[in-house]
Amino acid sequence: MNDRQIFFPHGARIAVLTQEPVGTLDYLAPEGGVRLGQLVVVPLGPRRVMGMVWGEGLGGFDTAKLRPVARLIDAPPLQPEMLEFMARMADYTLTPLPAMLRMATRAPDIDQPPGQRKIIHRAGPPPERMTDPRAAVLQVLEDHGGAGFAPSELAQLAGVSSGVVQGLVKSGTLAETLAPRDLPYPRLDPSLPGKPLAPDQAEAAEALRARLRQRAYGTTLLRGVTGSGKTEVYLEAVAECLRQGRQALVLLPEIALSSEFLSRVEARFGERPGEWHSGITRMERRRLWQMAATGNVGMVVGARSALFLPFSDLGLIVVDEEHDGSYKQEDGVFYSARDMAVLRASIAQAQVVLASATPSVESWVNAAAGKYGRIDLRARYGSAELPDMAAIDLRREDMPSGRWISPRLAREVQARLEKGEQSLLFLNRRGYAPITTCRACGQQVGCDQCDARMVEHRFQNRLVCHQCGETKPIPQTCPACGVEGRMAAVGPGVERLAEEVAERFPNARASVLSSDLFNSARALKEAIAEISAGDTDIIIGTQLVAKGHNFPRLTLVGVIDADLGLQGADLRAAERSFQLMRQVAGRAGREGGDAKGVALLQTHQPDHPVIRAILSGEDETFWDAEAAQRQAAEMPPFGRLAGIILSHPDFPIVDNYAHELARRTQPLQAIGAELFGPAPAPIARVRGRHRVRMLIRAPRQAPLQAAISDWLRVAPKAPSNLRLSVDIDPQSFF
Repeated sequence: MNDRQIFFPHGARIAVLTQEPVGTLDYLAPEGGVRLGQLVVVPLGPRRVMGMVWGEGLGGFDTAKLRPVARLIDAPPLQPEMLEFMARMADYTLTPLPAMLRMATRAPDIDQPPGQRKIIHRAGPPPERMTDPRAAVLQVLEDHGGAGFAPSELAQLAGVSSGVVQGLVKSGTLAETLAPRDLPYPRLDPSLPGKPLAPDQAEAAEALRARLRQRAYGTTLLRGVTGSGKTEVYLEAVAECLRQGRQALVLLPEIALSSEFLSRVEARFGERPGEWHSGITRMERRRLWQMAATGNVGMVVGARSALFLPFSDLGLIVVDEEHDGSYKQEDGVFYSARDMAVLRASIAQAQVVLASATPSVESWVNAAAGKYGRIDLRARYGSAELPDMAAIDLRREDMPSGRWISPRLAREVQARLEKGEQSLLFLNRRGYAPITTCRACGQQVGCDQCDARMVEHRFQNRLVCHQCGETKPIPQTCPACGVEGRMAAVGPGVERLAEEVAERFPNARASVLSSDLFNSARALKEAIAEISAGDTDIIIGTQLVAKGHNFPRLTLVGVIDADLGLQGADLRAAERSFQLMRQVAGRAGREGGDAKGVALLQTHQPDHPVIRAILSGEDETFWDAEAAQRQAAEMPPFGRLAGIILSHPDFPIVDNYAHELARRTQPLQAIGAELFGPAPAPIARVRGRHRVRMLIRAPRQAPLQAAISDWLRVAPKAPSNLRLSVDIDPQSFF
């Protein structure tokens, strides 16, 4: 029987989309019945809410009391495999089903029928009389590449009234036309020739194609040194998927990477794929959702939330830079997109490719155990060579006060300037300085809503809290003691580093790449394009520059503070530092450049195991050692962790409740789990709410989710306004 013909003629269980964890309810089906996975509108108390047909009605009560389904939504029903994915993910992450449904239907107007709608697009020259509101409207259109908008959406994004938009229509600068709500995406042509592959690339591509031909589930770790051509290899897997008539999803960790990647996809397949991330318009979100469900988009490139699109026949999921921490969502629904990609593929009988030069310990262990396949690319593509790497021992350098670039690194930068080559100075700190303190009383300026120090952003002339986003002007007078003129910035951020670069290399063209300095994805993409074109001599960047960019003229990478991140009790501190510095160093001497790259790490700890591993190039030794340490400590992936985060505006209330929970741990003890805490979170107050954390450690095979459910089920009633979140497999402990 076709999936779309699973009918329930009389009654149906409907999962409703509400903020409250309602679960599923029985409703009376309309004449003709309802289909499994169909979206509907149903009454819930005095409200009407969207729901999804989850199964046949349970019955067991007077059917005369059933309320009827109010309306069928004219949208494709979700496939049974999508329902199974949501149910299993909800069980794994301990997430209420309504929250899962919201993630799977996160597209505007999907409850509206197909048809036409008014859209605004650029049609003529700028108006004779330009105003700031009009300029804002035109800037939004430019930032989105001229994409069409609904009039109200365009006005909202520009922060203007609808009258401004209509004025531009009357002047002829913009035009208002009718367009179909949803159009199929152009078909990508897998028969077009791809980029010539090196022998090891060709062998890897054929291995992936062979696995796709099995039309069965499997996961492969595609590990290759930076610049080895992993992208070209997995694009051949995408081509095989498209030849089979199935759909492919490629997940990227950063929107900034999508522009260059989309161009590569278009060059390979003749058309651009569908895009899914926060930078696309509401109309495109609705269109892509509909086309994914009907099979009218062959390939989607997106952020982690693209995993919840209702694909009709998903054959391949690629998780590029699979080690990247941005694949873990830590608000709302806590989940790892990498891990859930594996779950979704196992249900859909699809293949997964986890691509990385520096894989996560979890993926490394799974590959070593044979749970995942593994393919290695050990050399850079073409004539490009891996960079030479060395440490600069800051203990032996004469570093003037207030300077962060060592004399040796400065000489290397100057040598590149003289040869017309690019240098990258990497510091993983946004802003100008991480601390603003009073030299009179020693008080550090903190956030009013969080227990966090505010970061000085001198380019914006503001202090910013990186926890909640609160901002305030940089004070001239100490808010604690009232002394004027004694406020000082302590420590470097990329803005301060840019200031030093301007002083030391006055004739160099410098660019700062930091996520907080660009107000749109398009502006960031343009800055990256300018650097790639050679319009910048010195790049100053945060971890944004470590992710997949190719700058052909870049031959020198200088890590300003290689010790940053090595300290602390974080389970993954060494792993993350290794990954980040390896990725950054890999930007040097890539394909398209003529000179070999050099990476220099400024450090006070040249003998630290992580620094030694980076310099030696013995990656496998590092991963094996990390895995052995985790195994000895029974930590993931050899044990299981779950974080419990409680918050409340009143600290005694949340602290007392947490201790009450900690006294009732019999369900956890029954599976051999240990509970650590409760204790105030490292950042104990965020957005005015006091936070308390607990950590559960359990054996690898223990039924952790069931035990946590039982534990919370017998917990005392929570005080009002208390929030409790469960984070299975936590990545962060703040």
